[in-house]
Amino acid sequence: MLSPYLSSLVQRASQDVKTIVLPEGEDERVLQAAYLAVQNNVAKPIVLGNPIQIKDFFAKKGWSLDGIEVIEPEKSEHLAEYTNLLFELRKAKGMSEDEAQKTALNYNYFGTLMMKAGHADGMVSGANHSTADTVRPALQIIKSKNPNMGVSSFFIMVSSGKPFILSDCGLVIKPSEKELADIAVTAATSAVMFGIEPTVAMLSYSTKGSGKGEDAEKVRAATALALETLKTEPYNKLNIKIDGELQADAALDMTVASKKAPQSEVAGNARVLIVPDLNTGNISYKLLQRLGGCEAYGPILQGLNAPINDLSRGALVEDILGTIAITAIQAQNK
Repeated sequence: MLSPYLSSLVQRASQDVKTIVLPEGEDERVLQAAYLAVQNNVAKPIVLGNPIQIKDFFAKKGWSLDGIEVIEPEKSEHLAEYTNLLFELRKAKGMSEDEAQKTALNYNYFGTLMMKAGHADGMVSGANHSTADTVRPALQIIKSKNPNMGVSSFFIMVSSGKPFILSDCGLVIKPSEKELADIAVTAATSAVMFGIEPTVAMLSYSTKGSGKGEDAEKVRAATALALETLKTEPYNKLNIKIDGELQADAALDMTVASKKAPQSEVAGNARVLIVPDLNTGNISYKLLQRLGGCEAYGPILQGLNAPINDLSRGALVEDILGTIAITAIQAQNK
């Protein structure tokens, strides 16, 4: 039984079905999610892995592989094409043809090269790989959509059926003031894509100067930079509201907001929560998921030319299905 929010993602993804690569065909959770993706018309999955082992898994489950393409990269008819593509992209960085041949056989690189060649619309990985293993080929091959803003990540956290965006919880370790401002603006545009109100709170231990220290000052400065960016196209047409610095209770609770930040349009109404660093973000989303009972989808990469998304290694089957749906929606809006 899918949750109401996951059902809404599935419904949106099914409106324009995209081809999504899943490089981790050795993981039973990924195979189950691929099956559910087909059953719910979420995507056309391409699973990378050993065909015999994958067919055996499906047979034991009594499931059909119809709608799922299984590719063993080592035997792919496109391997030479992808190898040459990678070499051409990376030779200026010192990659040799031999290195390109070896690297193209890495399943995350192979999946990313499929996208670059136009053979897939998106990719979901990370059930058995680190974030770096997923992000590195994305940055090298797909690259940033806006080089001046870079790439960051977000989670969609669903509390009692209500979705929020939490960013950055998966990529930028210690963002500078400029990077933090860029994360806020990019996360706001992600919110617009997923139908979440782009009211952005820049979180801190301080609300409007109530606390002192370098970290609070950094959030204030980042907020000012983000507000300047909102004056430029296309952001000035998206009705984005950003305010900070705000404590989490002031950002989320109207009663607290009325006391701590009564003049703020965001306080008490925030739907996009920007944390000051990766340490805070990673801890926050895991606490919200494990203790708060929130659904957690991500980390979702934002700012790439095409959607490649990471998974927590503790991801549940439903989390993977949700990430496949999110990736398909991003591909629809590319």
